[in-house]
Parts: sequence; structure tokens; C-alpha cells
Amino acid sequence: MTSPIEPQAPSMTARLIAEIAGTFLLVFGLVGTAVFSAAFPGGDAGNPLGVGFLGVALALGLTVMIGAFAFGPISGGHFNPAVTLGLAAAGRFSWRDVIGYILAQLIGAILGATVIFALAANGPSGFLDSAVAGGFVSNGYDELSPGGFGIVAAIVIEIVITALFLYVILGVTHTRATAGFAPIAIGFTLTLLLLVAIPVDNASINPARSIATAIFGGGDWLVQLWVFIVFPIVGALIAGFSYRFLFDGLKRS
Repeated sequence: MTSPIEPQAPSMTARLIAEIAGTFLLVFGLVGTAVFSAAFPGGDAGNPLGVGFLGVALALGLTVMIGAFAFGPISGGHFNPAVTLGLAAAGRFSWRDVIGYILAQLIGAILGATVIFALAANGPSGFLDSAVAGGFVSNGYDELSPGGFGIVAAIVIEIVITALFLYVILGVTHTRATAGFAPIAIGFTLTLLLLVAIPVDNASINPARSIATAIFGGGDWLVQLWVFIVFPIVGALIAGFSYRFLFDGLKRS
């Protein structure tokens, strides 16, 4: 009697393609919603059909949830350099694979933003100029913050929300967690965190997403980009390194 054939683990190539696809989906969904649907019709003060902050937050939560279900079984569904680094710090991911994942995420994010830029370029007269003048959904502080918040607020919010996001990811993907629900919890967590952070700095949490949008926002947005690369990573590393001590300690008899 032959034993059942165990499915082979995905190759590194498959994993990297899955990270590109998942990050593309994330940026395409988030930036597309913010550019085309947050305020609709464009320039209408009443915004009768626009989805607003809530719609943008839900868009990110949904894209990450869908991406985690679709591509998570292949790559683990990181779609975010901060998540990859946080998982490595927590001992859940190999450090030797970090650079490949981050490069794949950057490619996916830039491709996603590029497609939205191309669509906006074919919009009504002045539509693209307006989107770029507004930063193309880039992150910012001071005069570039949606609510006028300063750099300290941007630093604090990025550290806090990214650390919280990593704690949730590490918790819901733990071997003791209920199987099958992790993408749902992760998606709703992102929605909640964005509802808090969008008015402060347009909510990064994800350096790849911030880099992709700042490329098209240009100018001052690129000058401030370092904050949205450094501090989400700081928050993720804090969560990753501390998780094992706070929650993964062995019970002593």
C-alpha cells in the first residue's frame, strides 16, 4: 500500500511571485480607492458618492485579507517589509530570506502604484495633476499631514500601529491560535488602525507602500519618506523581539 504523496513546499521563486502579487493587490486596492473613490465626484464638496476615510480603511483591510487567503499559503502573505522584518525578529521567518521578500514587495508596490497612475493619467482633464499635487496618497507630516499633525505624532503613530499590527499577526498565526481565521483578524486590524492613523499621517505601516506612492507624489513627499521607512520598521522590530519574551515563554513546572 502506497503512502499519500505530501505536497511539496513552494519554491522560493513561487514565494517571491506571491509576494509581488499580494503587494500589488494591496497597493492597487488602497491607492486606487483613495485616488478614485475617496471623494467622488472629484471636487464635489458634498462628496455624495465618495467612500471617505472609512472606505479607504476598509479597502486596505479587504485587500490584505483577500491577499492572505489567496497567497498566504504560498509565501506566508507578508506584503510588507516591516512585517517580514518583524516576523524574522520573532523567529517566525528566516533572516536569509528577508532581502528577497523585501525586494519582491517593493516591486509589487511600485507596479500597483504605476497602474493607478496610468489610469489616473487617462482620467478627466486635471485629474492626474490634482492627484499628484495631493501627494498621490503619500504619507506626510506637518503641512503634508491630512490633519496637520507634526513629525512627533507621525513617528509615534507609526511605531505604535505597526507594533500592534505585528502583535496581532504573531498572535493569530501562533500554533495555539484557532486555525483559518488569521486573515480575517489581520484585515480587520488594519482597518481599525487606519481609521486612527489616516488623519495623522495618511497611515503607512508599510514602507513598500510609502515608497511606491512617494515616487509619484515627488518633491516634499520624498523628503519626508524616511519617517515612513524607518519607524514602521522600528515598531515591527520592537514587536518581533518582545513577542517571544512576553507571550512565548515556556511554562515552568
